Amino acid sequence: MRLDLLALKHKALSENIRLHRSKGLVTMLSSQSPDDYDGKVDDYLENIGLPICFTTNATSNQVLQNMFKGDFGVSLKMQKNRPVIEIIKEMFPTSARIGLLSLLCAVLFGIPIGCIAAYNRGKATDSVLRILTTLGISVPSFVVATLLLLLLGVKLKLLPTMGLQGVKGYIMPVLALSFYPACYIGRLSRSSMLDAINQDYMRTAKAKGVKSSKRIFKHALRNAFIPVLTYLGPLTAGILSGSFVVESVFSIPGLGRYFIQSILNRDYPIIMATTIFFASLVIIMNLIVDILYKFVDPRIDVTKGVD
Repeated sequence: MRLDLLALKHKALSENIRLHRSKGLVTMLSSQSPDDYDGKVDDYLENIGLPICFTTNATSNQVLQNMFKGDFGVSLKMQKNRPVIEIIKEMFPTSARIGLLSLLCAVLFGIPIGCIAAYNRGKATDSVLRILTTLGISVPSFVVATLLLLLLGVKLKLLPTMGLQGVKGYIMPVLALSFYPACYIGRLSRSSMLDAINQDYMRTAKAKGVKSSKRIFKHALRNAFIPVLTYLGPLTAGILSGSFVVESVFSIPGLGRYFIQSILNRDYPIIMATTIFFASLVIIMNLIVDILYKFVDPRIDVTKGVD
């Protein structure tokens, strides 16, 4: 068993030599046998941030405990020896600001578009809006970002092309990031509104003389908002953590762009920490959405099925 463990450590250490080009480690491997550096392997793997897969159970348990405490080790290459949690704290606010503005724009434009299309079902307005939203969900975000950059930044010179230089610097990234969600929410709202408009309570409200705008935006929209709310959960998590495409096009120092750079540079602690951070956001946002169901539709019992 001990020989197998030493052989595994020897293999792991050889792989890390290829990845990290550690001159000192190359010398150690070339001049020593596995028995000679038995105690050094765990220390080395722990220092470079890769102790989980190759070290002893005690070290792995300690690493897992540190992860639950928010300690993901230090950066290997991007910002060498700097704690990963500090890097995330520095990069995340930029992505969060752009994400919140994009999410707000997507909701403010998407829901009215869906309501207008549903109210004018079968008319020219409905056809035009359906064509626009279909095109919107078909065009990738990097295409939208590139077109905005060429048109508003390079040709017309109306907006800055790089970074977040004042309020104007947010316009193109927010438009590029919110374009697809707005179109998708528009189509989703239209489908839900059409289903709500044909319900009996809507016909009753019409018979009572309730105005069309009030029927649509007060009675029908509340019931049609459930599918949109379901979509907003994972969307919020994804959009807050940053879009690496949009951030790369506009050279924005956000978490999404930094995550891709860490992959290219094989900075594993940052990759692991960012992945866990994104997964945690998805779980938290889905939990919030489940709670909000009760406020949007009081008929939903969130405790149903719980012993």
